[in-house]
Amino acid sequence: MTTSTTLHLADDLTISRMGYGAMQLAGRGAFGPPRDHDEAVAVLREAVARGVTHIDTSDYYGPVVVNRLVREALHPYPENLVIATKVGSRRMPDGAWIQSLHPEDLKAQVYDNLRNLGVDALDLVNLRVGGVEETRDDPLAEPFGALAELREQGLIRHLGLSGVTVGQLREAQSIAPVVAVQNLYNLVKRVDDPLVDVVAAEGIAFVGFFPLGGFSPLQSTTLSAVAERLGASPQQVALAWLLQRSKTMAVIPGTSSVAHLRENLAAADLVLPADAVAELDGIAG
Repeated sequence: MTTSTTLHLADDLTISRMGYGAMQLAGRGAFGPPRDHDEAVAVLREAVARGVTHIDTSDYYGPVVVNRLVREALHPYPENLVIATKVGSRRMPDGAWIQSLHPEDLKAQVYDNLRNLGVDALDLVNLRVGGVEETRDDPLAEPFGALAELREQGLIRHLGLSGVTVGQLREAQSIAPVVAVQNLYNLVKRVDDPLVDVVAAEGIAFVGFFPLGGFSPLQSTTLSAVAERLGASPQQVALAWLLQRSKTMAVIPGTSSVAHLRENLAAADLVLPADAVAELDGIAG
């Protein structure tokens, strides 16, 4: 990767626009141990070896499993590596996700992440507010304020948001700086088009999670046709479209396979011609 594929978000925060989402390293549904422990460790090491400086994780992946894998594979961490994590949810014994935004529990989640990642301070913590495919109008003063307190104490370097609206972004910005917004966004799911443009104008990263569709992989005859014409995979074209969509777009495709990881990372070098972009722009879900 080159400097043209990075985002400079603060004096001490630069990330690769092509990141890696570690959720799939856990078992099915991001719950339990990995299918192949050694392959999971290899994926993390390969991502960093190939220039990824932005790894997205959370202590509720597993739970605990993924953060401990990240630590095993990469600690002591390279100086330029940014590990972004999320708080705002807990996992039930059956794997169910429950929202957990109480200030004291958010602080406990931060301490869990610190301990399991083996760091004294977290590079970037995203407050997860909405669900996978919907945002919620929850007020953010108390939960985001709790994280802002930990930032003031030096336990968190930078703050972000996940599953939020423009209004919630503005509320959070009145409390502390926001360097990233992480919402569901991909070639088919574009309800957050206005938010993508808002954060781009302010130099805030828009980190689209599930860039390849997540648990329901992207399906499009147009995407497949464009990919065949360009001699690339549909996944590579979908990722390249995202990177060309906005100057502050970052993507975090996940995989538990080294081969698939390499295929995804190659999308950073794929430049889509204008006619291909026009065709892809016509896809909507």
